[in-house]
Amino acid sequence: MTENGTLVYVIEAKPATKKNSAQIFINQATGRPFVAPSKAYKAFELAAGYFIRPKPKTPIDRPVNCRYTFFMHRRGAVDETNLTEAVDDILVKYGVLKDDNRDIVAGHDGTRVFYDKDRPRVEIVITPLAEPYKQWGNEKK
Repeated sequence: MTENGTLVYVIEAKPATKKNSAQIFINQATGRPFVAPSKAYKAFELAAGYFIRPKPKTPIDRPVNCRYTFFMHRRGAVDETNLTEAVDDILVKYGVLKDDNRDIVAGHDGTRVFYDKDRPRVEIVITPLAEPYKQWGNEKK
């Protein structure tokens, strides 16, 4: 963490989304189908746990901007929104962010997707907001 509270991580793994190539399984106990993330996403999520260090002592619960720079292993159509959602979920899972709602993740300003065949990765920069930002919380209308 830098002096101004910025966190920087680099996940050295192929970025993957939760939504593409999801798998459908049958729950053996209930017989009901359920959707599970793809093997590629599971591998990405597991690798992320190794690279997201050091973690904050407590998950971030104040407004931040999360800027992600994705470097994909191949060219082609890619849904930046789905990639962003996947990284948000990973940061919550590993205790960096308390939640990924708008009260905490106020923006993804500067997020981009590029190509790097030899070194696919995600560069993450989490910066506290400098300007005032009202959290909504559970306030009544």
